Amino acid sequence: MTKPLDDAALDQLFRTARTYNGYTDQPVSEAELRAIWDLMKMGPTSANQLPARLVWCVTDEAKANLAAACAEGNRAKVLKAPVSVVIGMDINFHEYLPELFPHTDAKSWFDGNEPLRESHAFRNSSLQGGYFIMAARALGLDTGPMSGFDAAAVEAAFFADQPSVRANFISTLGHGDPATIFARSPRPSFEKFNRIA
Repeated sequence: MTKPLDDAALDQLFRTARTYNGYTDQPVSEAELRAIWDLMKMGPTSANQLPARLVWCVTDEAKANLAAACAEGNRAKVLKAPVSVVIGMDINFHEYLPELFPHTDAKSWFDGNEPLRESHAFRNSSLQGGYFIMAARALGLDTGPMSGFDAAAVEAAFFADQPSVRANFISTLGHGDPATIFARSPRPSFEKFNRIA
């Protein structure tokens, strides 16, 4: 039986965790990137679809290519971060279902139905993007997820050899610099946006 996490863990994952606009000079290792993946891949997706395809931009060239596809306000963030990450989604994720979900012929559910695959890829890669954020926080790292980019340009730069992969969102990654965050925006009470039916 699992037990609730203690307050320190809940703070690190949720209550005091923040979205960062800049980072310290402390590097992020490839081992840490692999550790993030090894945690985030364990999060649930429909029929274990795992449609997310990540590109970890660690070189100046890769970050420059990503920054060129970003809105002006996001370019410096991408360039200065130790790592910038493209979270893509494979519309043809179903090709891997015989391996990833061998219990039944799940691939046949999606054959010939691209709109269905698109909706599943978007939903489940978004879930995986959330797992990416939480895995990074769990490992002592910080993130700066963002929209504000030209998806077609990102796809041309990073997925030209994988035409079934589309860009979902991007994020910076590193050890957050507290000087780069704003006061926390409001978080509403349960009553404002919830109801128990």
